[in-house]
Amino acid sequence: MLVVDDDDVIRQLITVNLELEGFDVVTATDGQDALDKVKDAAPHVVTLDVMMPRIDGWEAAARLRQDPDTAHIKVILLSARAQEADIQRGESIGVDAYLTKPFDPDELIDTVRRLFEAAIDESA
Repeated sequence: MLVVDDDDVIRQLITVNLELEGFDVVTATDGQDALDKVKDAAPHVVTLDVMMPRIDGWEAAARLRQDPDTAHIKVILLSARAQEADIQRGESIGVDAYLTKPFDPDELIDTVRRLFEAAIDESA
């Protein structure tokens, strides 16, 4: 699991919720940090905030999809932006889920678990 958010509080909230569910979590503070860590971390699922410095979530998701080594990773975008155009942009990049902030921790965990299980099934 790779959790990417430039907000320390939100990153910690997501991390704690996922660790309580038994996930191993690596964190990153922005899109560039995520891209630097993703190959070593080898996550099945990445949660990406959209609005971040250096490289935003849109660009980070697009780069994950373009790289054959990371294209299989399940990507969840998290954003306060809930306009239809934003959701469609996520779909065009090929993200697996789009959750709006403030998000329900139970919904996030359910989404992560579903995508994690799908990733395990695909790699088997």
